[in-house]
Amino acid sequence: MYVPAHFEITDLSTVYKIIRENSFAALFSQHKGAPYATHLPLILDQDHMYLYGHFARPNPQWKDIGNQIVLAVFHGPHCYISPSWYETNRAVPTWNYVTVHVYGEVELIDDEDELAASLNDMVLKYESPDSSYSLRDIDPGYLSGLNKGIQGFKLKINRIEGKAKLSQNHSIERQQLVIQQLEKSQNADEHKISALMKESLRH
Repeated sequence: MYVPAHFEITDLSTVYKIIRENSFAALFSQHKGAPYATHLPLILDQDHMYLYGHFARPNPQWKDIGNQIVLAVFHGPHCYISPSWYETNRAVPTWNYVTVHVYGEVELIDDEDELAASLNDMVLKYESPDSSYSLRDIDPGYLSGLNKGIQGFKLKINRIEGKAKLSQNHSIERQQLVIQQLEKSQNADEHKISALMKESLRH
């Protein structure tokens, strides 16, 4: 990924936060000599530097994903920035956004206990804390049958790139003008970008 120095996220805790908050990722690999992608949730094991996920077994991507470097892309908030918000019309439109790219090698999970643990972690992440649903309450035989329809995997992380393009290449005054406009919007991403821009200015 092209990352100018002023847009680079160097703090790993910030990178991990982006991954956790935007965990529905796009996983890219080479399949039969061409780029191939699957959109799927990936769960971060920060202690061991793994991402856990699973493919639908009919998805052919998992069949030749071994022995190659793959790329997982996590998209954070993003929005259009209009030059009409600036103090001059001598400018062009742009886009502010946050993203993390993770590179690594995939190991397929064949151990049923490890697969069950990764699926349970995924359910716990996305279910509401007061949800009555738990994989541990599902009939083991029924669950085992369903698990035959998926292929679990873990991606061993060997490189992470983080990018936050938040108008840092513009003056503080211009950044503040952009923030003011974004805060008027009803769009959730625009509010998130404005909050991130304000946080960036504080640092």
